Amino acid sequence: MTTLKSGKLPNAILADLLRDINTDRQDPRLLVGPGVGEDAALIEFGPNTLIAKSDPITFATDDIGWYAINVNANDIAAAGGTPKWFLATLLMPTDSTAEQVTAIFQQLRDAANEINVTLAGGHTEITQAVTQPVICGFMLGEAVAGETVSTAGTQPGDSIILTKGIAIEGTAILAREAPDQLARAGIDKETIGRAADFLKTPGISVLSDAQMLMASGGLHAMHDVTEGGIATATAEMATAANVDIHIRPHNVNVLPETVAICNALNIDPWGLISSGAMLAAIDPERAPSTLEKLHNAGINADVIGQAHRPSDMTIPAVLVVHDDGALTPIRSFERDELARHFETPTK
Repeated sequence: MTTLKSGKLPNAILADLLRDINTDRQDPRLLVGPGVGEDAALIEFGPNTLIAKSDPITFATDDIGWYAINVNANDIAAAGGTPKWFLATLLMPTDSTAEQVTAIFQQLRDAANEINVTLAGGHTEITQAVTQPVICGFMLGEAVAGETVSTAGTQPGDSIILTKGIAIEGTAILAREAPDQLARAGIDKETIGRAADFLKTPGISVLSDAQMLMASGGLHAMHDVTEGGIATATAEMATAANVDIHIRPHNVNVLPETVAICNALNIDPWGLISSGAMLAAIDPERAPSTLEKLHNAGINADVIGQAHRPSDMTIPAVLVVHDDGALTPIRSFERDELARHFETPTK
């Protein structure tokens, strides 16, 4: 019997489960179904493509409604669509107050209004099954038929672009959920405050990033960087497209507040939840102009690597390119660094 740790189901187990599901009868209108690394389902729906995504918020409690809307909207954007309708299942612990529920509803409203999403329904329940607020979100979006992308679209030779930087979401959660621990670890109040503001600046939304990438030309794939960080996201991208990805670590942007907080807590930012960053695979000839457009729009972005034909056809790999040209496998994470941190007893 295999005992599982908190966090996303390991990709090896998930791949086996999805392989079984994908052998079942499928509606022919399902264009992109479940798969490791795929951000959303794509469904043929008349002249448009319906995009569907569900994602829970289980790490954060502060401003949880904001996370729920934006994290689910990001996956719609990563498929090339526009988020339109959101349904939330809100689970609250038994000691909750009406004021706490009201505050979360207001967070959902504010976040939805900001990106023009309609709150279309859901469910709210007080239950002994949770010890903190949990939102299970379900976002629907749409795109013009034929104008979507999937993670599996990455092609050998593509430039791999990363927007904003890694661990933005994890940094914000740590600053909001554990400010006293950070202070005891020597992080000054100003740094903690700036990190807490990462929720909105630079922000965990990648809608603008995705829109700019879709308009750039030569785009083959996008992938939202979430639980498990950039290490897991690039591995998912490689698996979905059956390519190797070579990453140049010096090109991966890590904001100074993230460096300070991760160093203080012995956290590796490469394995830390990273909503706010978008991975994109793009024709290398279009990469320079795409970066220029992103920068002109105020979105930091860098080419962090390249996709290659897999050296081992059965096991796509993510490899780190060192200064001397040597290649080594990227560090893999059994679970997100945030989950590991919060389950490790503090001293």
